[in-house]
Amino acid sequence: MSSSIPTTQKALFIESPKGAWAVKSHSVPTPGAGEVLVRVEAAALNPVDWKVHDFDFFIAEYPAIIGIDSAGVVVALGDGVENVKVGDKVLHAASRGPRAAFQQYAIASAHLVAKVPPSISLDEAASIPIAVNTAAVGLYTSHAQGVGAGVGLTAPWKAGASGKYAGQPILVIGGSSAVGQSSSLPNFPVSAPSLLSSRRPTTLSSLPWVPPTPSTVTSPSLRLLNSIRKITSKPLSVVFDAVSNAATQAAGYQVLGDGGSLLILQPITIKDEEKVEGKRVLNVLGGPTLAREAEFAGELWAHLSEYLEKGVIKPNRIEVVPGGLAGIPDGLDRLRKDQVSGQKLVVHPQETV
Repeated sequence: MSSSIPTTQKALFIESPKGAWAVKSHSVPTPGAGEVLVRVEAAALNPVDWKVHDFDFFIAEYPAIIGIDSAGVVVALGDGVENVKVGDKVLHAASRGPRAAFQQYAIASAHLVAKVPPSISLDEAASIPIAVNTAAVGLYTSHAQGVGAGVGLTAPWKAGASGKYAGQPILVIGGSSAVGQSSSLPNFPVSAPSLLSSRRPTTLSSLPWVPPTPSTVTSPSLRLLNSIRKITSKPLSVVFDAVSNAATQAAGYQVLGDGGSLLILQPITIKDEEKVEGKRVLNVLGGPTLAREAEFAGELWAHLSEYLEKGVIKPNRIEVVPGGLAGIPDGLDRLRKDQVSGQKLVVHPQETV
């Protein structure tokens, strides 16, 4: 690697299963074929980060580095990389170990890297990767079960996709969340009446559906149905619940049309006796699915810069957490306590003391 790249860096480690966080030095990795090395300028925090810590999953060995949202500057290229060059500002899908975001330098697979357009900052760019991955997997893949699930709509970059779903509404619950905002991929532009969203089921100004008999639904669902009636009478074939707590799952499932699919990001809380034949509930796992579906992932990320530049996909509002990597545990505690809404917490690893 270049002499301008240090041999050691700071990273935030989980010391042991469910154990303490610690900022420590370790080596800067070297990119292999098809990989790039990114100087991480901004790393976004996600609820899954504290869950990985608290419930001890996803990690094979300790001490461990995690973090799944990153943006920075390319500082080295592995063999065969042609889509970016040294000096490019990029966002990328991170994971764990040498590919994790909670460190100053991270390896990224070149097919999961996209250039950051001048219209958005690196802080804003860091809010995008896992949200876009999850939204795209839910909408445009067709796995009915297992690791990741989706409803199999035609992806916007595919032939014949343009205008295919014009006038066909979907509902996004939690539209102010990162995943909710990223559901506005080109097939369902936010400016069109086919996609509307809201933070909570009690205040939704959401989408379409011919509702069931009001006496059969709960109060939050009824309020949601009343909002939907004001917009359209078309049935909802897709409800994307980006909040996925028990209340939003129940409301989303009850307003779903016959034969429709409810996409959720958390464990299913809808009881078997409440389920209706023909209505599906699908768990969406963006990261693991993209790792398995390399061709789909490459197509999505090859178009991501274009969508960001055109404003089709918009970043979240950002709050920068001070202290560099050392500020992450407190930030994750805020997420754990549900004290963050409508914005992403971002840290600057290069500011770590």
